[in-house]
Amino acid sequence: EVRSRCAEGACLVRCRRRLYDLSSFVRLHPGGEQLLRRRAGTDVSDALDGPPHRHSANARRWLEQYYVGEMESGDEQCFTVGFPPFSFQSYPEPVNKKEVDATAQTPPQMDPRCKTVDEEKDLVDWRKPLLWQVGYLGEKYDEWVHQPVDRPIRLFHSDILEYLSKTAWYVVFMVWAPVVLYLSWVSYTSLAQGNTRLFSSFTTEYSIPVHKYYFPFIFLLGMFLWSLLEYLIHRFVFHMKPPASNYYLITLHFLLHGQHHKSPFDSSRLVFPPVPASLVMGFFYGILKLMLPEVLGLSVFVGGLCGYVIYDMMHYYLHYGSPKKGTYLYGLKAYHVKHHFEHQKSGFGISTRFWDHPFRTLIPEETFEKED
Repeated sequence: EVRSRCAEGACLVRCRRRLYDLSSFVRLHPGGEQLLRRRAGTDVSDALDGPPHRHSANARRWLEQYYVGEMESGDEQCFTVGFPPFSFQSYPEPVNKKEVDATAQTPPQMDPRCKTVDEEKDLVDWRKPLLWQVGYLGEKYDEWVHQPVDRPIRLFHSDILEYLSKTAWYVVFMVWAPVVLYLSWVSYTSLAQGNTRLFSSFTTEYSIPVHKYYFPFIFLLGMFLWSLLEYLIHRFVFHMKPPASNYYLITLHFLLHGQHHKSPFDSSRLVFPPVPASLVMGFFYGILKLMLPEVLGLSVFVGGLCGYVIYDMMHYYLHYGSPKKGTYLYGLKAYHVKHHFEHQKSGFGISTRFWDHPFRTLIPEETFEKED
């Protein structure tokens, strides 16, 4: 059975006696799809321990979600690339009787990843919206939210709110790319009139004219400032540690970012919905308008807006793309996945690792020392 499924394109691997079907995960693997497919039909026990990379406890826990069965005694030696004949025993779950009974209660129309959950183990009931449950986890919340799972999350009871909380990646580009183009044209043509001067509110004699030829540099400045803002928001807002006794702050954290760390490959929640994004952007535009001449502030803002669009597109690609090994995006994907699975208190740069250097939150390079 395994031999025929691998021949059809499935990706089944063994870790000692346990069999796993990674077919749905191969495109998401940070090491690349081809690397994982080359492992199809082999024992990955040594690969998990490294070199070149020792997989984290979260990665090993993630693997268990794809468990399909267990080798019968004596079949381990047969599980090789050539696929000589072998047999295996298939179990619904390698767990205790309580979980087996819970699995038997799963409604047939339910997503197989949404099996009935043992609340004593998983802490929350995945059949119900999670947003109103997580606040009761208290001290257990921080550890729970940083143990990722491959299953969809429902946040709200209301179908309308649930629908509005999800955004396809292309919606961000379709909504904001025309805005960037239009505001860029407005900024450039306004600067071309020659009426914009820096420091004109303080002095007329020493004010500095801002020519239209400066627009590309002002635009790039906005993109640069966005990269800093991206880092600061990710580190100090999205990764704040809410007090264990505060139900509302825990709930807010889960809504803003915790749900993404709990289910990092939920494709419908990898980019920011346009409506709340517009409110945040309006706030920052108001600050720029107070600090700078109107046209100059708009020019900086549109550069920052472009930086945001690039960030959101890149964030989606780092989760769902398969960049070529050795490229910048390949390294960035591996870096970001490490942030999710092992280094949640570092690696806050997403579109760039630049700000992790001066703020000393760079994820260290792995120095491999194999352990038993």
